[in-house]
Amino acid sequence: MSLKRVYAAVGMVIAGLLLIVALFTSWYTLDESDQAVILTFGKAEDTVTDPGLHFKLPWPVQRVEKLARETKSLQFGFKNSEGKKELSEETKMITGDENIVFADLVVQWKITDPKKYLFNADNPEEVLYDATSASLRSIIGSSKIDDALTSGKAEIEGNVRDLLTTLMEKYDVGISILAVKLKDVELPNKEVRSAFTAVTDARETMNTKMNEAKKYENQRMNEAKGERDAIISKAKGEKAARLETARGDVAVFNKLYKEYKSNPEVTRERLTIETLEQVLPGAEIYIMNDEGNTLKYFPIRPMEKEEPKPAEKTEGDE
Repeated sequence: MSLKRVYAAVGMVIAGLLLIVALFTSWYTLDESDQAVILTFGKAEDTVTDPGLHFKLPWPVQRVEKLARETKSLQFGFKNSEGKKELSEETKMITGDENIVFADLVVQWKITDPKKYLFNADNPEEVLYDATSASLRSIIGSSKIDDALTSGKAEIEGNVRDLLTTLMEKYDVGISILAVKLKDVELPNKEVRSAFTAVTDARETMNTKMNEAKKYENQRMNEAKGERDAIISKAKGEKAARLETARGDVAVFNKLYKEYKSNPEVTRERLTIETLEQVLPGAEIYIMNDEGNTLKYFPIRPMEKEEPKPAEKTEGDE
């Protein structure tokens, strides 16, 4: 075999290999949970987010870097050892009122700029971890222990999220913060935890008693308002009744006054007799005529009480 034929055979083999490499490296697929950056001779060109089959120039001209598009979780401050959660020393922090606590949290984040994620930092997730530690320490260091252990956790989470977001925007590594959740804020030993639990229980008891007192106060206030409204309503009713009675008395008086003007003597005597009947309802009334020293009277009441006798029959009536 001549040397020329050997070279031709080797060339064909190399060409075949290059063709195979070109065919296998010119296509790539993306899942719905992935995104990709196309690198042309190591330089970032395009970002692809559409799932499916895509074409690119063969290697080594272009290559693909795939990144997850889904939400990721960063667990700060705790680790699992043989199924048990253990807090690391980096979770030990000092609160604003100089108390030591152990705090750990979970950060929800995602890659929003793949180019910056690949080229603006050697290890973006390490940058995120350090920024999380700095943010949590800063916020815990300006908070009171009561807030960190009880009702202030939501506010602390919001402040950590805001500060962490600001830091990640400043570092510009293509990461966006979605949520921050405090998992546990614990005291360093059992004695301190026991004392704080006792204080917390006492505070809860105080709040319960205050709520009960407030409820009783509101109940008594509502009852008092109801009684007040009932008294006012009754007073208004009595007022209206007395006004109507007064109007009736005025009408009667005006009528009597009109009769008195037309016949004063008769009206005066009638009023006198009616008044005596009202003042002395059970008294016997007599009509007397005293013209001398002898008292003469005519008993009207006894005669009114006597029943009339039936008339006697005579012979002419038969």
